[in-house]
Amino acid sequence: MNRLLVTGSAGLIGSEVVSFFAQRNWEVIGIDNNMRADFFGSAGDTQWNAKRLEESYGNYTHHVIDIRNRAEVGDFLQKVKPDAIVHAAAQPSHDLAASRPFDDFDVNAVGTLNLLEGLRRVSTSVPFVHMSTNKVYGDAPNSLNLTEHEKRWDYTDDEYYNGIKESFTIDQSKHSIFGASKVAGDVMVQEYGRYFNMPTCCLRGGCLTGPNHSGVELHGFLSYLIKCNLIEREYTIFGYKGKQVRDNIHSYDVARFIEEFLMNPRIGEVYNLGGGRSNSVSILEAFDLISEISGKPMKYKYSEQNRSGDHICYISDLSKMKDHYPNWDITKDLRTTFQEIHDSWVLRMPS
Repeated sequence: MNRLLVTGSAGLIGSEVVSFFAQRNWEVIGIDNNMRADFFGSAGDTQWNAKRLEESYGNYTHHVIDIRNRAEVGDFLQKVKPDAIVHAAAQPSHDLAASRPFDDFDVNAVGTLNLLEGLRRVSTSVPFVHMSTNKVYGDAPNSLNLTEHEKRWDYTDDEYYNGIKESFTIDQSKHSIFGASKVAGDVMVQEYGRYFNMPTCCLRGGCLTGPNHSGVELHGFLSYLIKCNLIEREYTIFGYKGKQVRDNIHSYDVARFIEEFLMNPRIGEVYNLGGGRSNSVSILEAFDLISEISGKPMKYKYSEQNRSGDHICYISDLSKMKDHYPNWDITKDLRTTFQEIHDSWVLRMPS
């Protein structure tokens, strides 16, 4: 049995990774201090998910540890000596980061460094997978030529038909405070790989989603949109005519890629992790699909003011991932993902 440490283990990606590897007989150790509830209030509380994992898997143990606490993190890593780490803990919101910049940077940048250095002092051969974000590219993707269609924006140039590659610039653009703190963590993960020859990778996620997401307005686009549809709450579109596009990847397919990397790790790698063109959707298109599934019309209002630094169109080019790990591909299409999120909210809501 291998020993996996997962940070942010009660969050969307963390919990999916816990389930995935626990079912494959790994010993899984989770770190999560439910700071999502501190960031987003009761709607962001993930204790229900931590409890679900503990009740579901006898080979899972949960620990309330704050990754900002350098000494505690270092001592814990010395104690458990994991065979692999998946770092999914984060402050994930653009908007919140601007009002709480120290908390944002301490979690996203300092917390990541605490884990990297704590791990290096234990072993330099243990794979470290970091959940980064496509926001490391800032708003530079908005400088690409875009074509406006009836319900979505899309790339004009054939060069970008399959999406954004990992070589795309991360420099000289507006990132949001959140994006900047994630850049710091992302580059540090790469540096520990290259400088100390450690097997690390940054997964620059687009819209990572799935049925176990505690989606709120400030973070969790698809989960929150579907919840609004079910409870008939008015959803606010922020700018770009509601035609802004994201590629969505189910958390299960994220966990599958992590497994591929852990089985054959590389040094200081970067991958754009998303659903690709086939799983891309605009807000207006998402309204249509969830209304078709739920049978309920979408209630929404429109604000002309887009979120600062927000992408107009973002699709991840998956060619590097598939080239390095040819056994991996998307298995959950867009409609399946919508249906699973819908069904999960139905079960969680009071009858």
